[in-house]
Amino acid sequence: MNRGEHKFIWQAADWPNWQYDLPALMPLLADASRYHGLLLGRLADLGTTFRDEASLTALTEDVIRTSAIEGELLDAAAVR
Repeated sequence: MNRGEHKFIWQAADWPNWQYDLPALMPLLADASRYHGLLLGRLADLGTTFRDEASLTALTEDVIRTSAIEGELLDAAAVR
């Protein structure tokens, strides 16, 4: 599926049976896993208050962006 070809991912002809190149993805997945571990380590050093606030911010942004895909614009204060 090319970017912008369909409005929604489920509209692709190959949904949900995608083809992918696992050897090409493995280094990227390994990097993502490594950076995830580094981020968790740094958040642990900052304490639970900051970690909880960072998690809440990330979840709020995720809800707002996911809703925007469907055309619904949400306010961060309303989501929280």
